[in-house]
Amino acid sequence: MIRTESSQSESHTRTETFSSQTTYTSNGTFVQTPSSSGFQQAPKVPLEAGPAYVPYTDTIPPVHPFRTLVLCFDGTGDQFDADNSNIVEFFAMLKKDDPEKQLVYYQAGIGTYTTPQIATPFMSKISQTLDMMIAWNLDAHIMGGYEFLMQNYRAGDRICIFGFSRGAYTARCLAGMIHKVGLLPTCNHQQVPFAYKMYTQADDVGWKQSNAFKKTFSIDVDIEFLGVWDTVSSVGLIPRRLPFTTSNTVVKTFRHAVSLDERRAKFKANHWNKPNKTEATLSITDKKAKKEHEGGAHKKKKDGNGKNSLKSLENQYAKDKNAETDIDEVWFAGCHCDIGGGSVATGVKPNLARIPIRWMIRECFKTNSGIMFHTDGLKGINLDPDMLYPVVRPRPPPLSAGTTGPTAYIKPTPKEPEVAANDDDYVASDVMAETEEEAELKDALAPIYDQLSLAWGWWILELLPLRHRTQESDDGSWTSWFYWNLGRGRHVPKQKKKGVRVHRSVKIRLDAKYPDGSPYIPKADLNESYITWVD
Repeated sequence: MIRTESSQSESHTRTETFSSQTTYTSNGTFVQTPSSSGFQQAPKVPLEAGPAYVPYTDTIPPVHPFRTLVLCFDGTGDQFDADNSNIVEFFAMLKKDDPEKQLVYYQAGIGTYTTPQIATPFMSKISQTLDMMIAWNLDAHIMGGYEFLMQNYRAGDRICIFGFSRGAYTARCLAGMIHKVGLLPTCNHQQVPFAYKMYTQADDVGWKQSNAFKKTFSIDVDIEFLGVWDTVSSVGLIPRRLPFTTSNTVVKTFRHAVSLDERRAKFKANHWNKPNKTEATLSITDKKAKKEHEGGAHKKKKDGNGKNSLKSLENQYAKDKNAETDIDEVWFAGCHCDIGGGSVATGVKPNLARIPIRWMIRECFKTNSGIMFHTDGLKGINLDPDMLYPVVRPRPPPLSAGTTGPTAYIKPTPKEPEVAANDDDYVASDVMAETEEEAELKDALAPIYDQLSLAWGWWILELLPLRHRTQESDDGSWTSWFYWNLGRGRHVPKQKKKGVRVHRSVKIRLDAKYPDGSPYIPKADLNESYITWVD
């Protein structure tokens, strides 16, 4: 496919001098981009004008033939603080000092910032609270990432997006918006809200308009890698479901780390699903969500007519209908924040969340994403760079409790929050204190932090009848029902037909015991006879 991206390319070739900067913006994002003023780039500062700068040389891969744009969306209420998520840990390892090779973007989680239009501290606090409850500012989060790509994308760049919790949902929405309306050329800021409206309008009229908008204003881009930790669409009473969040043919590689032990009603796993005939290019949107757009010039057609015309429109406008995304969803032991990080203070070891981040980084190398990491950061989480580059080498067999000494037990959840034993333990080093397998054994036996046991306020939602959806049949059709969750574990879909992929660290935990002799039993309805163990 030939891409027509001249306007984007021209905007980046008007000058040849770039200077790099990392900025923390008022809406809670860190952005490392070439600095700019209109179309003019800041002049390069002579070396003698300041202290000598020694660039990083310890990155893998050290070079690649393309530039990578990496976007990271943090979880609900998460930002850089004393209990960082895996998104912050992941971002810390990325190469940031050469924007000609890799540009990076970090966005703090839903509930941590407000839109610039809200000026007073009182209203700002209300907006943040509503954002945390019902993703009040979800549109601002999605458009923030979209504008970063709009301003910085050049033809040939690879786009990689990561997220945790509702940041994972934001990441999937951003990929969906790029699929449906394309990517606007640089500096079209006024068009972004309109493009977002086109993205969210899910009826047949909206589909026609979005395709016309895409052909008129935008360019087609692909998503090289979409990696998420335990996607959650909403923790409030108002569900948000937007197009292309459950399947998306412009995403080449999708990786999802899923929690086996999370059991809160509004934290059900949001899986990547096979699109059915009416979802091949447009994901299902709740009727309530559709009504948000009925106040415009066009009214939504009745269900029957809408579905019939939508099918023909999908056949007419679908991009790469037969393209298949490389999908891998792997289940890990632990609750929501044991998968995406944030259950314990930064630097606490062992920690269940260290296992999914190591798996995700390994997948970045296995799929040849091109994302550049600092080797000292990889060693800091017990990843051996020589096992990842230039070739991803097979892992040694896992250790079991008692292999390296006295029998190890699963650690119960402590009554008081754990703190890091020594700040020096958290500092990345050129020397790995222990192998990945040794660290994995300890991390696999770390405590699980179940919020239904630790924060009883979550039980309010357990006692309310809430709607749940799952895709069980091979034809891609959905089943939905209302029920009281009452602390039930997650449902593992299609495991009898398709099997279920579970990380090998779960087997370490299954084979071990708690100090009182009781075994670990995953909260999800996992059938061990259908398990495929994953490294």
